Amino acid sequence: MSDKRLEIYGLAHCSTCQKAIAALEGAGWTVDFRDVKTAPLSEAERARLVADFGPKLVNRASLTWRAMSEEERAEEPVAMLGARPSVMKRPAIVAGDQRLLGWTANVKRALGVEA
Repeated sequence: MSDKRLEIYGLAHCSTCQKAIAALEGAGWTVDFRDVKTAPLSEAERARLVADFGPKLVNRASLTWRAMSEEERAEEPVAMLGARPSVMKRPAIVAGDQRLLGWTANVKRALGVEA
């Protein structure tokens, strides 16, 4: 990829997002970071991310998820992410035609970052 620019969706206070941004910038990427809590995604943006990432975009291991009622958990992901942005698995990375979720060894390898 000649233009090493990517978008990251996450939360500014998320330590995993902070580590990902620092590592990616260190590897020469230009990172466009979007804090989904302070700069909420539109319904269309949430729908695009859900379409790109599928059901894994909802982090069912998060504290937010665990605190939700069964009724709330049954909501459509697009609405759920609008009401509770912190239930999104982070970071969600869009790099060209790649869609990567989390900050795992596989994600780092895909982006040329040392694992």
